[in-house]
Amino acid sequence: MPKRGKLALAFVLSSAVAVLEFAGGALAHSLALTTDAVHVCMDVLGLGIALAASIGAMRRANRRKTFGYGRLEVLGALLNGSLLLAASGVIAYEAIVRLRTPVHPHGLLMTAFAGAGLLVNLAVAASLREHHHHDLNVRATLIHIAGDALASLFVIAGGFLIAWTGATWIDPALSLVVAAMIVAGVASVIRDAGDVLLEGSPPGIDVVDVEGRIRSLAGVSAVHDLHVWSIASGAHALSAHLLLDEGRLMEGPAILGRLREAVSDRYGITHVTIQLESEHCDPGGIVICCPDE
Repeated sequence: MPKRGKLALAFVLSSAVAVLEFAGGALAHSLALTTDAVHVCMDVLGLGIALAASIGAMRRANRRKTFGYGRLEVLGALLNGSLLLAASGVIAYEAIVRLRTPVHPHGLLMTAFAGAGLLVNLAVAASLREHHHHDLNVRATLIHIAGDALASLFVIAGGFLIAWTGATWIDPALSLVVAAMIVAGVASVIRDAGDVLLEGSPPGIDVVDVEGRIRSLAGVSAVHDLHVWSIASGAHALSAHLLLDEGRLMEGPAILGRLREAVSDRYGITHVTIQLESEHCDPGGIVICCPDE
């Protein structure tokens, strides 16, 4: 099955797990299981982003959307992340209420529903594993699924302990732990989405290092107005003005070729826009001259 089909199937299965655990949380009167269902929603979000990126990559840019539709996934991540953050706040409040006025959950029912969810998550992870080396979105989704598997193990263990000891505080305590995991994951999603929308430099790319790399190219004497940003997840762009050494104007195309190769290989930057400049104008040249001051 192609990657897009696997992502779609994983999205459907994870959505089913979320519904299953929400229903299980209501039947077992377990806040921890409900919180785990919210955590699964993070997996659904991650899979949705990966699927949107895969589908969006097929849509061509047009005159109104000259960079294409890649940022739709970023807007979706920001919206869903905000909703998950609000849901975590509600869960934390309910957990505190239950610590004060205990509700006895059905421990074995908790374990059964969480175990079923865990099995489906493991199946989803196994189906996507072969693509994680080549797709950053899939890799991020697998990290989310690993976190959800850990949360499910907490709920399974908590269900056994409740069935064994009858301790009602375990359920809301587990809810607070899983809610904290959700907040940590959602905070990184919102931060990354905000960085893309604010056109911050992509994670792992040091603009100072990029500038030094460009300056080291033969024929380049200075770099200014350097910008590095993400058009969408995994799609990085660069624009800059290059001041060339005197007498190297004819080498402009070759210098541009070396620059594109350098930033693509080292930083994964594939969209490059460069303006070449010279301190002395060449009437027959095709570069934009930087006049003497």
